[in-house]
Amino acid sequence: MSHSLITRVGAVFMALGVAAAAYGAHGLEKVVADPHLVEVWGTGARLHLFHGLGLLVLGRMAAPPRATAPLLALGILLFSGSLYTMALTNLRWLGAITPLGPARLARSGGWGGGRPLIHRLDWGRMTAPHSEDPC
Repeated sequence: MSHSLITRVGAVFMALGVAAAAYGAHGLEKVVADPHLVEVWGTGARLHLFHGLGLLVLGRMAAPPRATAPLLALGILLFSGSLYTMALTNLRWLGAITPLGPARLARSGGWGGGRPLIHRLDWGRMTAPHSEDPC
């Protein structure tokens, strides 16, 4: 995956995470009566945002670990997606399987891929572009 694609995917996931969090805070109570399920939705949205931020950071790395971005994206879809589904459908058995199997693999593989992120950031790419014209 290219840097720009990882950054774009991260931005899309962040926007969707903000929308999910806003819906959970302002509209979900009209659809879901159980406060526990509203909390489950909030957990999904919070982790959705954290992993979207991870994708944005990966997009700015000089050499991101090869499989990390797809694994983080898969983790968002499987982990947060199962929590969103559980909150909307009251299929509570999804809560038991959410941290297992491919979702767990995607999340731990995504965050655990390679050396610590801070050592791999391309700090030069993170600065604002310089303009030759001061006006």
